[in-house]
Amino acid sequence: MPLFDQDNKKVKWEQFLKSGNRIFIGSNAAVPNALIDDLIADSAKLHDIETVHILTLSDNKWATPEHKDLFKVNALFIGGKNIREAIAEGRADYTPSFISDIPRLFRENVLPLDAALIMVSPPDEYGYCSLGVSVDIVSSAVKSAKYVIAQINSKMPRTNGHSFVHVNQIHAWLKADQTLPVLAQPSIDRVAEQVGQYVSMLIEDGSTLQIGIGKIPEAVLRYLANHKDLGIHSEMISDGVIDLIRSGVINNRKKTFHKGKAVLTFCMGTQRLYDFVDGNPHVEFYPSEHVNSPVNIAKNDNMVSINSAIEVDLTGQVVSDSIGYQFYSGIGGQVDFVRGASLSKGGKPIIALPSTTKDGKTSRIVAHITEGGGVVTSRGHVAYVVTEYGIASLLGKSIRERALELIRIAHPKFREQLLKDVRKNYWVPEYQESSPTSVPELGEIELKKFTFEEINYYLRPLAPADERRLQEFFYSHTKETLIMRYNHHATQMTRENACKLVSVDQHKDLALCFTQRTNLADVIHAVGRYYFIESHNCGEVAFVISEHKRGKGMAKTLLDEIIKIATLRDLDKLIACVRRDNAAMLKVFEKAGFIRKHSEEMDELNLELQLTATTIAEIEEQS
Repeated sequence: MPLFDQDNKKVKWEQFLKSGNRIFIGSNAAVPNALIDDLIADSAKLHDIETVHILTLSDNKWATPEHKDLFKVNALFIGGKNIREAIAEGRADYTPSFISDIPRLFRENVLPLDAALIMVSPPDEYGYCSLGVSVDIVSSAVKSAKYVIAQINSKMPRTNGHSFVHVNQIHAWLKADQTLPVLAQPSIDRVAEQVGQYVSMLIEDGSTLQIGIGKIPEAVLRYLANHKDLGIHSEMISDGVIDLIRSGVINNRKKTFHKGKAVLTFCMGTQRLYDFVDGNPHVEFYPSEHVNSPVNIAKNDNMVSINSAIEVDLTGQVVSDSIGYQFYSGIGGQVDFVRGASLSKGGKPIIALPSTTKDGKTSRIVAHITEGGGVVTSRGHVAYVVTEYGIASLLGKSIRERALELIRIAHPKFREQLLKDVRKNYWVPEYQESSPTSVPELGEIELKKFTFEEINYYLRPLAPADERRLQEFFYSHTKETLIMRYNHHATQMTRENACKLVSVDQHKDLALCFTQRTNLADVIHAVGRYYFIESHNCGEVAFVISEHKRGKGMAKTLLDEIIKIATLRDLDKLIACVRRDNAAMLKVFEKAGFIRKHSEEMDELNLELQLTATTIAEIEEQS
């Protein structure tokens, strides 16, 4: 496979390169392996060629020990065979960079490029080749390098957007067909599925998404089938978007930037994905400096960024490029999209990760960052952290509140230790005695979505992190509501009292709430609970609903859930004590089957519901 110049004359590498030069190697699924092989075969007089690149799906032979005198590897993102090992062994370097900044490094000669080795499609009748599945930083390398040397591959898709390079920009080329590397769709395990479900609940209809690759992103996409009018503005896409685009779930109609188009910089997946983007007018590829620009990202209203992490500490710091001192991946586009989503009107930056390492022995929610670990995304940038145990909302939260939110979504076996650890360093008060507990009877996803009068609400357990929310809920009540709930005019809800009410042993007692999300805020509108009375194997039920949310069905729904859970826990009965003048609450209880009982108090009524094996079926039939 000879190398030719623009005049179709055979040329040698030494006409373009000399020892000590710096070359760029094409990215992701567009690594020009035939060019690398030809360079190695024709390199007798060359030494110490620095290679710069991001992720490369290849055997990456330039990073093997046998070629250490020819190539010096400088990875701007770590990944692919041999690269991570070369860096760990000190034979290669890692240069941390935001993807959006890398074009500037080339353009302003911070990392001047002597040559860019790229892969393109054959030219069309007008002389334009396509960068195909990897425009990303390849586009800027083409513009900045002294020489552009291309592998022309007939198997490279022709993608739309700003993906084209004219033949007069290419100084040398060789023709070599190369099947693009494929990434099989990952198998979705239970943990990834649960994380995906929780993340999908944060995505509203009409949102624009940035999403990556792997188990969790694929799981998120699987749970978006019932969403409407979603858009894509993402560094990359994988196979998971294909069916959502074909079905019209992703139609880009509500986008406010590049409306009507799915916008990305590269794609990786199976051959089905490469065939899908080939000539597809609805999917456009743009350079990283355009797609990853936080300013451009923020032009999309309701922008949702979904990224992963290696660990998150209890203040919200995100480590995602190293495991301790071992560099593992890179900064990539995470900060670009987190910042862009933060600036977007209605935007949501999300960090999603399993609560533990694969073996389950180590928590990925940590009291302090592992020594050597590097913070990629600061504690000031993160709005949501999601694990298989729920959603932690961090924006605007104090260190104390953040710690409690993150402990709530940590694996249960690590929660007590995390609470102990956090007391050593952060301002979690001594009266906060217990770590969060779960309500398994709600299901694996302890979050249920309900719609009342076309507004979405979420039913979930109360948790220690709700201390301030419960205070706000209390102080929103009228004097009349407080009298109905507490049978006296309660005037204060201290933090200590709020802490006691939200720090519930949910395995014994039960405390549920209805919340409404207004973009990044989570407001409590209703609370229902029972206190377990062991001597009678029963629970005493209590409710309070915001005045402006009454009559919508929240009380009935809360009571139905409480009855179901109490029945599953084999309680014999539920009891309640209600003021005689609280007609609305009496109606809710009696509709649920509670019977009035004798009361010695003149202003109160006692009610009782016997629980049987058929109770749950009866509730579901009524619903």
